[in-house]
Formats: sequence, structure tokens, C-alpha cells
Amino acid sequence: MDPKLLELLVCPVTKGHLEYDRDRSELLSRSARLAYPIRDGIPILLEEQARPLSDEELEAIHTRTPLA
Repeated sequence: MDPKLLELLVCPVTKGHLEYDRDRSELLSRSARLAYPIRDGIPILLEEQARPLSDEELEAIHTRTPLA
């Protein structure tokens, strides 16, 4: 994921920061508790396409440094 593009993208629900998860190919919104997929290099920033983040996933996100 292009770091400059990541700086421009925001969560469509909360307008907050998104974190890139390279391992899962997702953009994570802590505040919305959603993970947006990236398909063929294109972020799919649609709430209905996002998956909810579990409490365990959120805790793991809080304890690691952002991936970019």
C-alpha cells in the first residue's frame, strides 16, 4: 500500500485514521471497530464490505505499532 495514499484515506464511518495491516491486506479503523478489505491493491471503503473487529483483535492492534 502506498504510504502517501494511506495518509489521505480515512474511515468512511468515523472519518478517523486507518492503519494498514499488511498480513491480512486490510485497512483497520479502531474507532469504528471495522476492517476494510484491500482487493487487487484497491481499498474497498464500504461499510457493508467491512468486517467487524473483535475485542481480541482491537487489543492486539493497541499493543503493536502501526504497519505501513
